[in-house]
Amino acid sequence: MNITIIGASAGVGLECVKRALMRGHSVTTLSRSDITLPSNPNLNMIQGSALDKESLTYVIKNADAVIVALGTGKSMKATTMYSDFAHLLVEIQNEIDTKIPFIVLTGFGAGESWNYNSFGMKLFFRLFLKNIYDNKTKMEQILSTSTLQWECVRPGLLLNKPLSEHYRVENQLFKNIKIGGISRADVADFMIKQAEKPTYLFQYPALSNL
Repeated sequence: MNITIIGASAGVGLECVKRALMRGHSVTTLSRSDITLPSNPNLNMIQGSALDKESLTYVIKNADAVIVALGTGKSMKATTMYSDFAHLLVEIQNEIDTKIPFIVLTGFGAGESWNYNSFGMKLFFRLFLKNIYDNKTKMEQILSTSTLQWECVRPGLLLNKPLSEHYRVENQLFKNIKIGGISRADVADFMIKQAEKPTYLFQYPALSNL
């Protein structure tokens, strides 16, 4: 299948590219930075901004599924990137009315999941990530009221560990849920498999390694 990956130059996005190619898919990427991977006939790399309407429309039109793995890198400054992207995506959806799934990376701590973080994680978020996660929450809210076929994936703390394919998926929030760390490779594995067969549409699956 044809999978478009937005925000593919690093982190979970880059892991998604690797995993999609490994599973035999044709991949189109959209990112502002170069992607350091060996050339592959199944990989079409488009350099551009996810906030550019023309570029975003182009990479969506021929896709069977879209993975969104936008990130701010090491920056912890306040941003509107996530909500700006969501508004643009909805605008494009209103024009092309696509029915493909959009598998969108946010994080455990966005939306109502904030209330289910440990005290230590809440303190960490307040000190370092509050503004970023506030905007991720806005992105979720915009998507949830759109006509898009969306799915918001909320992993725990992202780790640089190898692929295991062994992780826990929690689709309901409950007391003492304990969403811990998970490797970026395993998050990518989940997102690619959801692109292939989306079983959590209009939901917020949380991910944690076992």
